Amino acid sequence: MFPWRFLWAVCVLSTCVSFALAYEDVIKVSYTDDYYNEIEEGETTEPTQTTVPCSSPDLTKWDKIFSMLENSQMRENMLLQYAEDIIKVEMGSLREEMLRFVAQYGGSCGVAVESAGRKMASQLESHLREVLGRLRLGDQTSVAAAAAAGNSVDISNSLDQTLQQLLSAARAQTSRLAKLETSCFSGMGVNTKSGFQSPETDKFGHQEQEVTSRYVTVQAELQQLMIQLEQMLRSPKQRYLPAGCDMALLFPMRSRRIYASVIPDVPLSTSTFTVCMWVKPTTMFNKTVLFSYGNRRNPYEIQLLLGQTSALFTIGGEAHLVEGRGVVSPGRWTHLCGTWSSEQGLASLWAGGKKVASTPGVAEGHILPEGGSLQLGQERNGCCPLSPSSSIGVPGFEAGFDTQLAFAGKMTGVNMWDRVLSEEEISQLALQEGDGCEQRGNMVAWGVTEMVPHGGAQFIN
Repeated sequence: MFPWRFLWAVCVLSTCVSFALAYEDVIKVSYTDDYYNEIEEGETTEPTQTTVPCSSPDLTKWDKIFSMLENSQMRENMLLQYAEDIIKVEMGSLREEMLRFVAQYGGSCGVAVESAGRKMASQLESHLREVLGRLRLGDQTSVAAAAAAGNSVDISNSLDQTLQQLLSAARAQTSRLAKLETSCFSGMGVNTKSGFQSPETDKFGHQEQEVTSRYVTVQAELQQLMIQLEQMLRSPKQRYLPAGCDMALLFPMRSRRIYASVIPDVPLSTSTFTVCMWVKPTTMFNKTVLFSYGNRRNPYEIQLLLGQTSALFTIGGEAHLVEGRGVVSPGRWTHLCGTWSSEQGLASLWAGGKKVASTPGVAEGHILPEGGSLQLGQERNGCCPLSPSSSIGVPGFEAGFDTQLAFAGKMTGVNMWDRVLSEEEISQLALQEGDGCEQRGNMVAWGVTEMVPHGGAQFIN
């Protein structure tokens, strides 16, 4: 069996070898070119362009990401442009519809509100210009004539009345605009029975918004105008003298040489008194003297002082002090009064017609000495005597004054009584628009008692 298989394998192998030898004879391998490529002598060669096939390297991960981002951005820009075109077309058509609607339905109410607002603004503007001109120019001719006749208060009152009329007119016009708006929109609303908006409301919605916006603008302008008018109403009160006074003492600066001496017709020896005045300080410091009475033994018998924002009242020295805090401010007229009674020893301080401080047991049983000196805006305390090198003394400064205590500002309505005034009397004196200057004291009377200004102090109208 084995020899037979061996013989069969040898036959097969010999057959395969014969077939391979036969196939090798048929194939001819040629290593030479089949085309003519010889360059003869004398010929030049021309450079030939070699074509390099495009290489397509594989894209990296980041290249793919950047390509995706560029594609998404292009799509986004296309969508935005498309949306913008659609919105432009829609807004244009909506604007045309609104213009047609306003032209058809929004004429009467809108024109009425607009014309009323313009007419109202022109009237108020003309009146306001007239009043401002009178306030700025001061109507010098009328003021001079009134000053000669003693009627300076009437001018201030007339200006106040005019400004009050303007303020009332502005408020009335605001009310008229509100009524006009209500009447315009009375037919436009919601069907309260059914609970849904009627087609008329939807139809007139744009007109209501437009007219409402105009009304809000006019109302804001009127409110601003009313605020300006109220400020102007307060300005004449600060510009003119209070309480019907026709003159004031001006202390232009703080100086030991600027003060006013008072020479009363009666002795100031008393056991009870009331002293009052109107003051408008320019600046306020720790201690500023308004009213001071004393003699050589005690220069501080009576003192009415100012602090930073306080008013102070002393009898017989600073040990007996009555203080009212936060009652005075620079640049504003303030009415101050000090009352004292020796029998009860009660000292009280009043500001603006109201009692702000009261202290019992102040100099009880004490009597003011006569023969002292009374000053406004300074105190004769002997603090600053003249130097020995000064051979010529200045009259009125022999006792010496202190610059740190000097008053700067205006003062009017200085009066002194030999009794304690009642609360009602003091409140009447403190009325800024009243006639307190006509109520004069029996010991020191404003406009009657001799008051001599020194240095740069002077009387002004």
